[in-house]
Amino acid sequence: MPSPEPNKTCLACNRSDQETPLVCLDYQNTRFWICPQHLPLLIHHPQRLIGLLPGAEHLRPADHHD
Repeated sequence: MPSPEPNKTCLACNRSDQETPLVCLDYQNTRFWICPQHLPLLIHHPQRLIGLLPGAEHLRPADHHD
């Protein structure tokens, strides 16, 4: 029987999967969770996740082609 996963919480706001839907991220051999409200941070402003997501300082924001 697989062991249960640790508590799933958004890396930005710490809300659990009991409070909001969460999207799973596998990054640097580790599993992280982020809620839909904070997913735009990961896409457009990853520098705001420094200290919350290891290596966030090396992520580049999405290029906009509007």
